[in-house]
Amino acid sequence: MLGSASSKKALSAGLGRRGAIAFAMTAIVATSVGGCGLLGGEESPSSSGGSGNLEKSKIKVAVMSTIDVAPFRLAQDGGYFKNEGLEVEAIEAATGQVSLTKLIGGEVDVAYASYTPFFIAMSKGTADIKLVSDASSAGPKSTMLVTLPTSSVKSINDLAGKKIGITAPNTVSDTLSKSVMKDHGVDASKVQWVPLPLPNVAGALKNGDIDAGFLTEPFITQAAKQAGTVPVVDTATGATQDFPTAGYGGLGKFVAENPKTVAAFQRAMQKATRDSADRSKIEPLLVKYAKIDQDTAALTTLLTFQSALDPRRIQRVPDLLLQMGAIQTKIDVAPMIAEQPTS
Repeated sequence: MLGSASSKKALSAGLGRRGAIAFAMTAIVATSVGGCGLLGGEESPSSSGGSGNLEKSKIKVAVMSTIDVAPFRLAQDGGYFKNEGLEVEAIEAATGQVSLTKLIGGEVDVAYASYTPFFIAMSKGTADIKLVSDASSAGPKSTMLVTLPTSSVKSINDLAGKKIGITAPNTVSDTLSKSVMKDHGVDASKVQWVPLPLPNVAGALKNGDIDAGFLTEPFITQAAKQAGTVPVVDTATGATQDFPTAGYGGLGKFVAENPKTVAAFQRAMQKATRDSADRSKIEPLLVKYAKIDQDTAALTTLLTFQSALDPRRIQRVPDLLLQMGAIQTKIDVAPMIAEQPTS
């Protein structure tokens, strides 16, 4: 399951940012354990195509209204899945935990979520999760804690004992927030964490219901434009710089029984992720699915889109969760990663 602005910046997937804007951040999507930003909307499934030699040519994928599913939307709108012989139906999920629940319950074949709920489920033995595809990393100023200029919170050191809006407990929103607070010697145990949908963070700040809020894009840009929010801290810094935020997972049984189907999904996502380096392909998706204007889409700082899973990089997530007490046992990521396509 995630900034503000400055120069035109290229992210590891080749994504950059246009314009400059001084503003802040507020929280990860209308509740997301994992992904960040807004990119929802209804999407009709692609028609099937390709060679037809897949074990399962029609699959359901649980997704959330987050910016990091932009490559997935591109794969749908651009026919990338269709070219692989896949008919993919997007099933909306309000949070990463809901997405995971749909996966465990058999409602979907693949689920998008922040990595946190996947690893918590593995640590508790709730489900045998196999990670199918990466989705994103937190790029500079793409996930932030924000507040209002009139707030008593002027820096990260002022957050102890305050009320901070997050999408939900044990999500990427509080994981990143707690980590960056620890880096600055701030006691996160004294914080009152307030669950809020991302679109409600700016209003909660105005009403005095919270002192600061975690936001991802496009909510960072929207809150800055509409409410005048300012950044407290970039949560993608220190121990969480370029931190893996979200990905796609399936149950071990599905992955084992449908290797060609999984590979087709992975190839389509890899191509869509590569093509997402062209920002002109992504901004129309933000306007279409996030329901934001073109100006806001142009100012939005994007996450770093990913597709191929690197076990060494993803290992950072359960290691941090263990360090923070969110999970109680060490998890080895490598066995959780489904075989990755070579091209």
